[in-house]
Amino acid sequence: MFAADSAPLGPLEALILGIVEGITEYLPVSSTGHLILTQRLLGIGNDPASRTFAICIQGGAILAVLGLYWPRVRSILRLEAAGVRLARNLLIAFAPAVVAALLLEDFIDAHLFGLVPVVCAWFVGGVVMLAWKRLREGHPGGSGLETMGWRVALVIGLFQCLALLPGTSRSFATIAGGLVLGLSGAAAVEFSLLLGVLTLSAATAKKALDGGAGMLEQFGAGPVAIGFLAGGLSAFLAVRWLVAWLQRRGLAPFGWYRVVLALVVAVLLWRGVLDAS
Repeated sequence: MFAADSAPLGPLEALILGIVEGITEYLPVSSTGHLILTQRLLGIGNDPASRTFAICIQGGAILAVLGLYWPRVRSILRLEAAGVRLARNLLIAFAPAVVAALLLEDFIDAHLFGLVPVVCAWFVGGVVMLAWKRLREGHPGGSGLETMGWRVALVIGLFQCLALLPGTSRSFATIAGGLVLGLSGAAAVEFSLLLGVLTLSAATAKKALDGGAGMLEQFGAGPVAIGFLAGGLSAFLAVRWLVAWLQRRGLAPFGWYRVVLALVVAVLLWRGVLDAS
């Protein structure tokens, strides 16, 4: 049983967290970091139930991407040549994160699910976005998914391992990896989103098996369902906007956002307005 360290999580809190999750899951700003910050602002503490809730409501965002990229998914399910090649690349990119997560999950949960590590990751990631020209402006002339090889997929998978650190952003790590390796902005985003379906599904399933019963005992099924549905709808809208945005403007605005947010939260932590745990 989980200790009831958190404030009660009612329908309104679940709705807010679901919207935050859906909007930030696929944007290069770190959904985990934003959920941790939002939970603290709502008075929800850093306990196993709240961490499980933050992971489990990702399911709505997963369904949103499956709906938006259904033609690609259908190609995989039908075992078409292009679909088989894409599935191979996704599995290759997925593998490094599985190994890293199994080795590091307990350490990360124990030591890095606080606002101080998140603020540091926000700031560093923002500076990288602003300093690296290809990340600032994208790579419109790059290659597409059709010509992507397994070595590129593997390196993108290694980039994804960075996202195990709360505040880093899985989408930032994988989009950045794709751009650095010569993918076009559209291809880097699409591969990141489809890889996210695999990664988030595995993380959600594992977390639900490990702590789902305790989460439901503490919070109830209603808030979980609300968070799931809110996350799915907001992720659907955010993904459609993200693809169009990155094709026009690159990652620079997200870099500035991360740096400014990190500085604001750092000041709030320093003044004792927010709890660092």
